[in-house]
Amino acid sequence: MTTTEAENQVRIVRPEHTGARVTVLVQPEESRLSLPRPKTARQLLEALGLAEESALVARQGELLTPDRRIWPDDDLLVRKVASSG
Repeated sequence: MTTTEAENQVRIVRPEHTGARVTVLVQPEESRLSLPRPKTARQLLEALGLAEESALVARQGELLTPDRRIWPDDDLLVRKVASSG
């Protein structure tokens, strides 16, 4: 499998869920996930096991604050961030 094929692989979280889903690209790992739609960016980070202070959530190039709504079929980016000092 080439790097491009690996990047296009989508891991389905909770495949038994038949309701609304979102697709998430998690960076820097470049992993793609399809998961049941959380209602807010905060809930998305919780579902991924990430603290609000440790990642950014974006939709179509716009950063989302933790209270922003997530809609069915959204294509989201979660970028893990770390500070060094």
